[in-house]
Amino acid sequence: MRQRESRWQGRGCRIRKNKQWKKTSLGIIIIVMCVTAFLSGRALAESIDNQRIAVKTNQTVVTSGQINLAQTTETESTDGWNLILVNKTHPVKENYPVKLVQLKNGQAIDERAYPALQAMMDDARATGLSPYICSSYRTNEKQTTLYNNQVNKYRKQGYSEADAAAEAGKWVAVPGTSEHQIGLAVDIVAKSYQVLDKKQERTAEQRWLMENCHKYGFILRYPSEKSEITGIGYEPWHYRYVGKEAAAAIMKEDKCLEEYLDEISSNIAGGI
Repeated sequence: MRQRESRWQGRGCRIRKNKQWKKTSLGIIIIVMCVTAFLSGRALAESIDNQRIAVKTNQTVVTSGQINLAQTTETESTDGWNLILVNKTHPVKENYPVKLVQLKNGQAIDERAYPALQAMMDDARATGLSPYICSSYRTNEKQTTLYNNQVNKYRKQGYSEADAAAEAGKWVAVPGTSEHQIGLAVDIVAKSYQVLDKKQERTAEQRWLMENCHKYGFILRYPSEKSEITGIGYEPWHYRYVGKEAAAAIMKEDKCLEEYLDEISSNIAGGI
């Protein structure tokens, strides 16, 4: 009997141990499952956050891309073509593509800016004025000819070669640095006074254009008080298409294009 009881007791111990082991195993499994679920949930959350960060980063890249190309967040364009900066430190890219619309007097302008130019000219004429486009798109060869002519003009006045080139560059852009070469600039004068000098600002045509050009997306590109920034002397006849949004801001804030684009770059760099 004692031996049988001993065997049953031993068997009972093994049964209890098996039950305890099963309980322990089940507990471990439950804990592992909970930890796995927690980690999976955390990984999923991190993945979602990373996706959100990626989206923000991509948006920043797109915006930065616009700034690199045209220094703009202009809503009127998708690639910043209307705010491309062209000056002595930002030359026109070689083989820059321009799709032109030919005007009646042999002039031409980028086809994307043409509707705004036509509207501005039509409205000016509707008030009884006679604006006349005397210069617009130029090839590099044309710009070279104009620049060399200006250099020769100063040389005949006694300037040295270097001084003549420097002085000429204040009034005629060095080839490759003229806005006329991207088809977004037009020189507009009064038909009754077709002289490119300071007196041009006194004509009724120029007074109207200076006051209203921003409504059509144009700006007076080289104001008299901004020459040190633009690098070009005062030209009360040179208008540049930048789009209505930019033109309105530039006029309201009394800035030149360089200042406006610098402000945009600073705002984006600062996260505004």
